[in-house]
Amino acid sequence: MKIQYEEKIIDVKEPMSIRKILKDEIKEKKDQVIAAIFNNTYVNLEYEVCEDGKIELIYIDSKEGMKVYTRTLTYILGKAFDKIFPNKKMEVNYHLSNSMFCEMKEEIITDEQIKALEKEMKEIVEKDLPIKQIIMTREEAEKFFEEHRMSSGRLQLDLKENPKIYMYKCEDFYSYCYGTMADRTGIIKVFDLVKFNDGFLVRYPSSSDTNTLVDVMQSKKIAWAMDEYEDIHRILNVDRVYKLNKAIEEGRIKDVIMLAEALHEKKIANIADNIAKRKDVKMVLIAGPSSSGKTTFAQRLGIQLKLNMLKPVTISVDNYFVERKDNPKDENGDYDFETIDAIDLKLFNSHLNKLLNGEEIEMPEFDFKVGKKVYKGKKLKLHDDEILVIEGIHCLNDKLTSSIRPEQKYKVYISALTVLNLDRLNRISTTDTRLIRRIVRDKQFRGYSAKDTIRTWNKVNAGERKNIFPFQEQADFIFNTSLIYEIGALKPIVMPLLEEITSKEREYAEAQRLINMLKYFEPIPKEYIPSNSLLKEFLGGGDFKY
Repeated sequence: MKIQYEEKIIDVKEPMSIRKILKDEIKEKKDQVIAAIFNNTYVNLEYEVCEDGKIELIYIDSKEGMKVYTRTLTYILGKAFDKIFPNKKMEVNYHLSNSMFCEMKEEIITDEQIKALEKEMKEIVEKDLPIKQIIMTREEAEKFFEEHRMSSGRLQLDLKENPKIYMYKCEDFYSYCYGTMADRTGIIKVFDLVKFNDGFLVRYPSSSDTNTLVDVMQSKKIAWAMDEYEDIHRILNVDRVYKLNKAIEEGRIKDVIMLAEALHEKKIANIADNIAKRKDVKMVLIAGPSSSGKTTFAQRLGIQLKLNMLKPVTISVDNYFVERKDNPKDENGDYDFETIDAIDLKLFNSHLNKLLNGEEIEMPEFDFKVGKKVYKGKKLKLHDDEILVIEGIHCLNDKLTSSIRPEQKYKVYISALTVLNLDRLNRISTTDTRLIRRIVRDKQFRGYSAKDTIRTWNKVNAGERKNIFPFQEQADFIFNTSLIYEIGALKPIVMPLLEEITSKEREYAEAQRLINMLKYFEPIPKEYIPSNSLLKEFLGGGDFKY
């Protein structure tokens, strides 16, 4: 077999693991190599190569490497918890600023219990134990799940076309992970456990700094928003994928959809009521990461503001870019359109102040082809019963509106904060939900393929981490735009788009990872979705203009 690694071609005479094929390269960077990509498929280092192909090593300081890191850390957490508390249950509820919030079922975990759990996890890491994949027949798996009374991995049995069921084994601990894990426990060196609310946080580093743990205490508002939605969906009994699928099979999904949409409407109405109560507020500033549904949210909020006798007036920050010749450049010498310094802050603040003082302004319109602002005689004056609504990536950053008094601003952060579990140790990623939304929207309204969207996604995320996430806790209100049923509704459209990506393309690995998650969802017909739903921003056919 001929195996390509970087610029080298390696002759391999018999089937061999990636760890053995590249043992010198892996040894050289011992604490950084966590997994690999073989022929555009994510694999662990014990994957046995049986054909010609190309190997790429995955490092912890990459985005995918950190995903492997957190999956493996979760597995170690599950193993430690089952040993220390064999008669209790634990659930990973959500991710929060480079940490996982976990709870002990039906009781509040104590500081002493958390310390014991962390001690056991560190002993598991210190032993550098192998994590092996086990393959079972359906009959063997059914018997195994029944005997061990396990939920992790059971969802695989719901797919009748699955002839084989996969589990991961470390000593006597079995569990499943819906994604690639490391093959040994020793790679997970940086983490800790801290008490948080009624549960605890498992903290882990970011890919940009793999040796440092992030301060999560800055994310209390996000945690509150996640907790609220978690509680509501537990009451609705749709906090797990199999429960959502059961609602579809039993013909109850329309009720779930109506309840989810009613929750959105109630929250938006609450925001409008809060704004109306604060008499000094003259502008609403809306920010959120890509595919959060900002456009629909702004229009639905406008309707609720009108019910409070406030007429929304929209201003687009995009019309206030600096002239192209003045636009800052990034480290590669390319124009950086996402930095706040790409906005003509002086003109923007001048116009805002004039509007708030009852003066008339002439609105600019930015011509992106020539890279300059043009004026076409569009005049704007703000009346007493009107309120400015401004949406943009920098809206939570006070630098954007530095000349406006704090009491005149009401800030809203929105994001699709997913609250759905595959099982007690495996969650649906908030970032994955937004990526699926974006793939559907990009294809339907922008003509981009799934491959195009996946290829640029890391760059989009990098801009969000720099320009949006650091300011989310400054919001007056955090609105969760996720809908508990949405992946089932997006699946019929996104699956064929992902399946178009071939194994010869670099984006295949990520497409397959998403497909392997999506396959567990029963599809929901898009005609079930209300015409004013935020989801219509991605599906099309809704009431609002985009």
